[in-house]
Amino acid sequence: MTTDIPLLDVEDLQIELITAHGVVRAVDGVSFTVGRGETVTLIGESGSGKSTTAMGVLRLLPEGLAVLSGTVRIAGREVVADPGAAREVRGRAVSLIPQDPMTALSPVHTIGRQLGDALRLRHPELSRTEARDRGIDLLTQVRIPQPATRWKAYPHQFSGGMLQRMLIAMALAGEPRLLIADEPTSALDATVQASVLDLLMELQEQEGIGMLMITHDLGVARVVSDRIHVMKEGRFVESGPAQQIVDRPAEPYTRDLLAAVPRLGPWDEDPRSETAPQGVAR
Repeated sequence: MTTDIPLLDVEDLQIELITAHGVVRAVDGVSFTVGRGETVTLIGESGSGKSTTAMGVLRLLPEGLAVLSGTVRIAGREVVADPGAAREVRGRAVSLIPQDPMTALSPVHTIGRQLGDALRLRHPELSRTEARDRGIDLLTQVRIPQPATRWKAYPHQFSGGMLQRMLIAMALAGEPRLLIADEPTSALDATVQASVLDLLMELQEQEGIGMLMITHDLGVARVVSDRIHVMKEGRFVESGPAQQIVDRPAEPYTRDLLAAVPRLGPWDEDPRSETAPQGVAR
């Protein structure tokens, strides 16, 4: 594969979902690319179609309930016309970091068992010892402390941030060129969220991985993105470089998303300020 071919190339993707109330067009003709070492973000409110787009790209929507049209090429393989190609590239050329680690991981199997299975899916020739050694290296790479001693631990013994790092390690087990991260920090508090985003950017810089980020948080998008596509009702309403979208949004919907980002108010450093209500300790 030559370096000028996008890792992900989506052209006029449409996704119709068959529901009890009729057919719903959840994604309506979106086009975008993700190149090597690049982060492209789809942002929008809940129900805008961004996660449906990601699941459609991976061909993970229910076959009988979702109808796809358009073109999706992952590492040069067309996956809309050929679902078999999607199965071949998943876990190899492309990996998914799902949203909720508590539901994505099996509670009855150890961390080592689950990561080892992911490694052997990519490299069936690995022995259990070899898979363990590689798995410990991956856990070290994603900053899990004392990885050798945690190999036999269960998910409930990990914090939310460590479980999210575990999912990143499982995604990396397939040695992908493209990562699709579906709200990877939405279930984490602000401090842990920042450390996970820092980890993703560091891994991207080291490995040259392309990343499609799905988020509703423009604060996250402005930190990690090269380009942003703002999504509403299944369509892109605005697209452009991250700095342009954040600093000079053209659409009212984008400005509303920016206005929804929490901001710290003024801080009164004087404990005896006249604005303090009488009788209330500051």
